[in-house]
Amino acid sequence: MTENTENTENKPAEKKAPRGKRPARQSKKPETTTPDFEERVVAVNRVAKVVKGGRRFSFSALVIVGDQKGRVGYGLGKAKEVPDAIRKASQVAAKRMIQVPIEKGTIPHTIMGEFDAGQILFHPAGDGTGIKAAGACRTILELAGVRDVLTKSLRGSNPHNVVKATFDALKNLRSVEQIAAVRGVDAKGLRLSRK
Repeated sequence: MTENTENTENKPAEKKAPRGKRPARQSKKPETTTPDFEERVVAVNRVAKVVKGGRRFSFSALVIVGDQKGRVGYGLGKAKEVPDAIRKASQVAAKRMIQVPIEKGTIPHTIMGEFDAGQILFHPAGDGTGIKAAGACRTILELAGVRDVLTKSLRGSNPHNVVKATFDALKNLRSVEQIAAVRGVDAKGLRLSRK
Protein backbone atom coordinates (compact mmCIF):
# COMPACT_ATOMS: atom_id res chain seq x y z
CA MET A 1 0.00 0.00 0.00
CA THR A 2 2.82 2.39 0.77
CA GLU A 3 4.31 1.85 -2.69
CA ASN A 4 1.07 2.91 -4.40
CA THR A 5 0.82 6.09 -2.38
CA GLU A 6 4.46 6.98 -3.10
CA ASN A 7 3.90 6.55 -6.86
CA THR A 8 0.92 8.89 -6.85
CA GLU A 9 2.78 11.49 -4.80
CA ASN A 10 5.77 11.57 -7.18
CA LYS A 11 3.60 12.18 -10.28
CA PRO A 12 3.13 15.85 -11.17
CA ALA A 13 -0.42 17.09 -10.83
CA GLU A 14 -2.22 17.36 -14.17
CA LYS A 15 -3.42 20.85 -15.00
CA LYS A 16 -7.05 21.12 -15.92
CA ALA A 17 -8.44 24.01 -17.88
CA PRO A 18 -10.75 26.23 -15.85
CA ARG A 19 -14.44 25.63 -16.43
CA GLY A 20 -15.97 27.66 -19.21
CA LYS A 21 -12.63 28.39 -20.90
CA ARG A 22 -11.21 26.36 -23.74
CA PRO A 23 -7.49 25.93 -24.25
CA ALA A 24 -5.97 28.24 -26.84
CA ARG A 25 -6.29 26.80 -30.32
CA GLN A 26 -3.20 26.70 -32.48
CA SER A 27 -3.77 28.47 -35.75
CA LYS A 28 -3.14 26.33 -38.80
CA LYS A 29 -2.39 28.47 -41.83
CA PRO A 30 -0.91 26.21 -44.49
CA GLU A 31 0.41 28.04 -47.51
CA THR A 32 -1.22 26.51 -50.58
CA THR A 33 0.43 28.83 -53.07
CA THR A 34 3.86 27.72 -54.21
CA PRO A 35 6.66 30.07 -55.27
CA ASP A 36 6.20 29.33 -59.01
CA PHE A 37 2.72 30.93 -58.94
CA GLU A 38 2.40 34.67 -59.33
CA GLU A 39 -0.53 36.42 -57.67
CA ARG A 40 -2.08 39.80 -58.34
CA VAL A 41 -4.81 41.67 -56.48
CA VAL A 42 -7.54 42.83 -58.84
CA ALA A 43 -9.96 44.52 -56.43
CA VAL A 44 -10.26 45.26 -52.71
CA ASN A 45 -13.67 46.23 -51.38
CA ARG A 46 -14.46 47.70 -47.95
CA VAL A 47 -17.79 46.74 -46.43
CA ALA A 48 -19.28 48.62 -43.45
CA LYS A 49 -21.82 47.05 -41.10
CA VAL A 50 -23.66 49.57 -38.93
CA VAL A 51 -24.13 48.35 -35.36
CA LYS A 52 -25.17 49.98 -32.09
CA GLY A 53 -21.69 51.27 -31.23
CA GLY A 54 -20.86 52.54 -34.72
CA ARG A 55 -19.54 50.90 -37.89
CA ARG A 56 -17.66 47.63 -38.25
CA PHE A 57 -15.47 47.35 -41.34
CA SER A 58 -14.48 44.20 -43.18
CA PHE A 59 -12.63 43.73 -46.47
CA SER A 60 -13.04 41.47 -49.48
CA ALA A 61 -10.21 40.89 -51.96
CA LEU A 62 -10.32 39.46 -55.48
CA VAL A 63 -7.02 37.78 -56.41
CA ILE A 64 -5.75 36.14 -59.62
CA VAL A 65 -3.09 33.39 -59.42
CA GLY A 66 -1.22 31.95 -62.42
CA ASP A 67 2.02 30.27 -63.48
CA GLN A 68 2.24 31.90 -66.99
CA LYS A 69 2.32 28.38 -68.49
CA GLY A 70 -1.40 27.88 -69.12
CA ARG A 71 -2.72 27.52 -65.55
CA VAL A 72 -4.71 30.33 -63.93
CA GLY A 73 -7.32 30.71 -61.17
CA TYR A 74 -9.22 33.33 -59.20
CA GLY A 75 -10.44 33.57 -55.62
CA LEU A 76 -12.42 35.85 -53.33
CA GLY A 77 -11.40 36.22 -49.69
CA LYS A 78 -13.10 38.09 -46.86
CA ALA A 79 -11.58 39.13 -43.53
CA LYS A 80 -11.37 41.97 -40.98
CA GLU A 81 -7.95 43.01 -42.36
CA VAL A 82 -6.77 43.42 -45.97
CA PRO A 83 -3.69 41.09 -45.77
CA ASP A 84 -5.82 38.26 -44.34
CA ALA A 85 -8.40 38.72 -47.09
CA ILE A 86 -5.67 38.59 -49.77
CA ARG A 87 -4.14 35.45 -48.22
CA LYS A 88 -7.52 33.68 -48.11
CA ALA A 89 -8.27 34.70 -51.70
CA SER A 90 -4.92 33.40 -52.98
CA GLN A 91 -5.50 30.04 -51.26
CA VAL A 92 -8.93 29.73 -52.89
CA ALA A 93 -7.47 30.74 -56.27
CA ALA A 94 -4.71 28.11 -56.04
CA LYS A 95 -7.33 25.40 -55.43
CA ARG A 96 -9.55 26.46 -58.35
CA MET A 97 -7.03 26.69 -61.18
CA ILE A 98 -7.97 25.84 -64.78
CA GLN A 99 -5.86 24.83 -67.78
CA VAL A 100 -5.96 27.23 -70.73
CA PRO A 101 -5.10 25.86 -74.22
CA ILE A 102 -2.51 28.16 -75.83
CA GLU A 103 -1.26 27.80 -79.41
CA LYS A 104 1.72 29.88 -80.58
CA GLY A 105 1.19 32.39 -77.78
CA THR A 106 -2.49 33.04 -78.54
CA ILE A 107 -5.88 31.39 -78.01
CA PRO A 108 -7.01 28.69 -80.49
CA HIS A 109 -10.25 30.34 -81.68
CA THR A 110 -12.66 33.25 -81.21
CA ILE A 111 -14.92 32.95 -78.17
CA MET A 112 -17.26 35.03 -76.06
CA GLY A 113 -17.43 34.87 -72.28
CA GLU A 114 -20.50 35.95 -70.37
CA PHE A 115 -21.39 36.21 -66.70
CA ASP A 116 -24.29 38.27 -65.35
CA ALA A 117 -23.79 41.82 -66.75
CA GLY A 118 -20.24 41.16 -67.99
CA GLN A 119 -19.65 40.12 -71.61
CA ILE A 120 -16.22 39.92 -73.27
CA LEU A 121 -15.19 38.86 -76.79
CA PHE A 122 -11.79 37.18 -77.33
CA HIS A 123 -10.12 36.89 -80.73
CA PRO A 124 -6.77 35.23 -81.58
CA ALA A 125 -4.05 37.60 -82.78
CA GLY A 126 -0.85 37.37 -84.80
CA ASP A 127 2.63 37.21 -83.34
CA GLY A 128 3.78 40.56 -81.90
CA THR A 129 0.29 41.99 -81.38
CA GLY A 130 0.45 41.85 -77.59
CA ILE A 131 -2.45 41.70 -75.15
CA LYS A 132 -5.09 44.20 -76.22
CA ALA A 133 -7.11 44.17 -73.02
CA ALA A 134 -7.57 46.25 -69.91
CA GLY A 135 -8.13 45.81 -66.19
CA ALA A 136 -8.84 42.40 -64.72
CA CYS A 137 -9.04 40.73 -68.14
CA ARG A 138 -5.46 41.76 -68.96
CA THR A 139 -4.19 40.43 -65.62
CA ILE A 140 -5.81 37.03 -66.18
CA LEU A 141 -4.40 36.67 -69.71
CA GLU A 142 -0.89 37.69 -68.60
CA LEU A 143 -0.87 35.19 -65.72
CA ALA A 144 -2.25 32.47 -68.02
CA GLY A 145 0.70 32.94 -70.37
CA VAL A 146 -1.15 34.36 -73.39
CA ARG A 147 1.11 36.76 -75.34
CA ASP A 148 -1.10 37.88 -78.25
CA VAL A 149 -4.87 38.35 -78.09
CA LEU A 150 -7.56 40.88 -79.01
CA THR A 151 -10.41 41.51 -76.56
CA LYS A 152 -13.46 43.73 -76.44
CA SER A 153 -15.62 44.29 -73.37
CA LEU A 154 -19.13 44.49 -74.80
CA ARG A 155 -20.88 45.35 -71.54
CA GLY A 156 -20.22 45.61 -67.82
CA SER A 157 -17.20 47.01 -66.01
CA ASN A 158 -17.61 45.44 -62.55
CA PRO A 159 -14.28 43.62 -61.91
CA HIS A 160 -16.04 40.59 -60.38
CA ASN A 161 -18.25 40.11 -63.46
CA VAL A 162 -15.33 40.78 -65.82
CA VAL A 163 -13.20 38.12 -64.08
CA LYS A 164 -16.01 35.54 -64.15
CA ALA A 165 -16.84 36.31 -67.80
CA THR A 166 -13.15 35.92 -68.72
CA PHE A 167 -12.95 32.56 -66.94
CA ASP A 168 -16.18 31.46 -68.64
CA ALA A 169 -14.52 32.07 -72.01
CA LEU A 170 -11.21 30.42 -71.04
CA LYS A 171 -12.99 27.29 -69.72
CA ASN A 172 -14.83 26.85 -73.02
CA LEU A 173 -11.70 27.14 -75.19
CA ARG A 174 -10.82 23.90 -77.02
CA SER A 175 -7.55 23.05 -78.72
CA VAL A 176 -7.44 21.47 -82.19
CA GLU A 177 -6.38 18.15 -80.64
CA GLN A 178 -9.38 18.13 -78.27
CA ILE A 179 -11.84 18.86 -81.09
CA ALA A 180 -10.22 16.20 -83.30
CA ALA A 181 -10.49 13.63 -80.49
CA VAL A 182 -14.20 14.39 -80.00
CA ARG A 183 -14.91 14.12 -83.75
CA GLY A 184 -12.69 11.09 -84.20
CA VAL A 185 -10.67 12.61 -87.04
CA ASP A 186 -7.05 13.57 -87.65
CA ALA A 187 -5.96 16.92 -86.16
CA LYS A 188 -4.08 17.86 -89.37
CA GLY A 189 -7.32 18.05 -91.34
CA LEU A 190 -8.86 20.49 -88.88
CA ARG A 191 -5.96 22.92 -88.62
CA LEU A 192 -6.27 26.03 -90.78
CA SER A 193 -3.10 27.27 -92.44
CA ARG A 194 -2.36 30.89 -91.55
CA LYS A 195 -0.63 32.97 -94.22
